[in-house]
Amino acid sequence: MSVSLLDVDRRHVPLRLDVDRWVTRPVRKKLLAVVHTVTAGQRLLEAVQLVDADPQVQVVFTAAPDVFGHGVDLFLSRLKGLVVPWSQAVNIRFDLALAASYSGLHELHAPVIVLPHGVGHNKFVSAPTGRRGSGATPADRGVYGLSRQRLMRDGEVVPEVIVLSHEEELGRLGRECPEALPFAEVVGDPCFDRMVASLPSRALYREALSTSSRQQLVLACSTWGPESLLGQQWDLLDRLVTELPREEFQIAVLLHPNIWSTHSEWQVGSWFAGLRRSGVNLISQHADWCGPMTAADFVVGDHGSVLLYGTMTGAPLLMGGSATLELAPGSPMAELRSIAPRIHADRPLLRQLRRAAAAHRAERYAHLAARITSEPGRFARRMRALIYRKLRLRAPAVRLTTDPAPLPVTVERGTAGGVVS
Repeated sequence: MSVSLLDVDRRHVPLRLDVDRWVTRPVRKKLLAVVHTVTAGQRLLEAVQLVDADPQVQVVFTAAPDVFGHGVDLFLSRLKGLVVPWSQAVNIRFDLALAASYSGLHELHAPVIVLPHGVGHNKFVSAPTGRRGSGATPADRGVYGLSRQRLMRDGEVVPEVIVLSHEEELGRLGRECPEALPFAEVVGDPCFDRMVASLPSRALYREALSTSSRQQLVLACSTWGPESLLGQQWDLLDRLVTELPREEFQIAVLLHPNIWSTHSEWQVGSWFAGLRRSGVNLISQHADWCGPMTAADFVVGDHGSVLLYGTMTGAPLLMGGSATLELAPGSPMAELRSIAPRIHADRPLLRQLRRAAAAHRAERYAHLAARITSEPGRFARRMRALIYRKLRLRAPAVRLTTDPAPLPVTVERGTAGGVVS
């Protein structure tokens, strides 16, 4: 196994006990952000930024072990924060740790707040024996983020706090892992709040994607893995280009960060080079996805989180990917799959889009959008209160606001790598 440069770059200042002789500003508390994947890191930033401008708190980042950890080093490098290797992080006592995944958390010497890294809790965790796809049943697995196998170790609940976005998840957690229920707190969903803040700027996002007033934007969203939209229907993108009139439609593609980290930024750019030359907008892995979602007139997706956030936009949604993937019964994603029309490989795409638009009733999805969070507009306030309560500090008297998403960033056409415009 190769060793990251971060693994050999051990930091002593400002982490040693005797740092007062070196540091410019002594801090009262040290907060560790535990980044397992790029997706988890993006979600953690929603919480970490809540201590911005507070000189009482020193934020430290570390890359935790994860199968999708490739790309985390680059993510942390772009942040330009204080990064310590995992081997050092597990040997330092921190006042609080934030994470959006679970691997290795029991090794930390800090109370840990765990946030969901996507929308809610919709998917099963594979059985420990690795029987997924070979006779495993829902009873053999738990719901990711709520299951006993993720939340407990040696009979003890690992996280200090389990952040939930909706009150209904308390009941699901109680069924999955009742021991963890006293550690749960309903805080809200930062992406929901940012989508709400971004919706009034829809025209700006469309302009940034070069979508004219005469065009409708089709946003194709794929999560990772063989059961995803592109794992099942890779040729769908070519068909969208060839079957949809260019003067009426523009196409943009949004890929899960795990696709980029698994195959590399260069490889993804290379695979999409022809589509980009044909006018397809490939959203950069470093871009915020809320802007493109807000701009879309149609969203084609799968069981990934972004399609569920699409219920907030009023755009017609079409479901692709595996039709047999087992989702947690009663979850928002399971409900979405039951009502969203499927996109079929053997039928003309233009006809399917027009039929979806004619049959679309935005009110059918309003209930689903309401299931994303029971604390709309309150994530920042509630999350900051939670962080400072656990740090045992008084929060700064600063009013919090949720900003709209930045303008979309796309990969340049005609390049094989990850150059962005």
